[in-house]
Amino acid sequence: MPAPKKVVLAYSGGLDTSIILKWLQTEYGCEVVTFTADLGQGEELEPARAKAEMMGASAIYVEDVREEFVRDFVFPMFRANAVYEGLYLLGTSIARPLISKRLVEIAHEVGADAVAHGATGKGNDQVRFELAAYALDPNIKVIAPWREWDLTSRTKLLEFAEANQIPVAKDKRGEAPFSVDANLLHTSSEGKVLEDPAVDAPDYVYQRTVAPEDAPNEPEYIEVGFERGDAVSVNGEALSPAELLTKLNELGGKHGCGRLDLVEGRFVGMKSRGIYETPGGTLLLEAHRAIESITLDRGAMHLKDQLMPQYAELIYNGFWFSPERTMLQAAIDASQTHVTGTVRLKLYKGHARTVGRWSDYSLYSEAHVTFEDDAGAYDQKDAAGFIQLNALRLKLLAARDKRIKG
Repeated sequence: MPAPKKVVLAYSGGLDTSIILKWLQTEYGCEVVTFTADLGQGEELEPARAKAEMMGASAIYVEDVREEFVRDFVFPMFRANAVYEGLYLLGTSIARPLISKRLVEIAHEVGADAVAHGATGKGNDQVRFELAAYALDPNIKVIAPWREWDLTSRTKLLEFAEANQIPVAKDKRGEAPFSVDANLLHTSSEGKVLEDPAVDAPDYVYQRTVAPEDAPNEPEYIEVGFERGDAVSVNGEALSPAELLTKLNELGGKHGCGRLDLVEGRFVGMKSRGIYETPGGTLLLEAHRAIESITLDRGAMHLKDQLMPQYAELIYNGFWFSPERTMLQAAIDASQTHVTGTVRLKLYKGHARTVGRWSDYSLYSEAHVTFEDDAGAYDQKDAAGFIQLNALRLKLLAARDKRIKG
């Protein structure tokens, strides 16, 4: 395959992607266009623009995609109550298809014949970036420098940086204690001091949440409003998707909610240990399940719960743009027609617990479940036939087994 003439690079402005920018220029002699996404990672992005300009990027894109991220990626995922391996709220996984989508779109806008990313050859992100890119443009070339170059150590990276006049922050000259990926949904910390899963993570790893034991001694009650499965308000205040998640992050972080120390099974085969903080997402998941509990029929809810692990695995493995994810999403979205109402949560010392929920579409009938006189709403005698019909096959099995045993 011929060398690319113009490449769109997913660019953070950090050391690794700055080295990649220069490496692409020197290795292929190509133009490099940079794309930096504001996903709510909490960092000032203008320095990335200035650095890309200084290093000779032919075009520079710095875009605020927070609303699109939450509206079109996070919210659809939370309609499914998606959790990977029972615990992980998929904060890193769900950001990758959006980044890839913009990389491909920009490549088409500027006439680039390739896109590039800074994911390593050991992780899941390389898979996510590239599966998304190929799903959107089967002819796009994807360059993954970590799988190609010989810069296999931090020392070699620094030597390359110095040889090519790439600015290196002083604290980058030593070994970083761990790597961080952040967006509006979560913060992920991995590697270095976190690599031994038997050792408790140091307190300084946590960036978005206070330690539960240091959280306020008084609980805080909040109300989350939903319309058709998506959260639309907090404490009665209507908010945009990104504003709402920002608010929930603030509330959850204040009370130490959403911390997770997880050893997960990567798609590429190995296990890895990560420290995740998802304060707003933890509150959102709790509230969404609560409003579903009174608005979703039992059959629909149980089917959703059966589909959820497969849906979550598709996102984790990078198949957001696959036909099977789209099919599952259609079923999930259809279930949310009447998932509208309000949930009251109690936040206290690392926990977010539902203490109330109500909806104009509620299926809950106090007349049917009351321990008092139900005024004929439910005839308890009907249960006898129901039980006998459901017991019939069990009786036949028991009778056969008794006969065989003699």
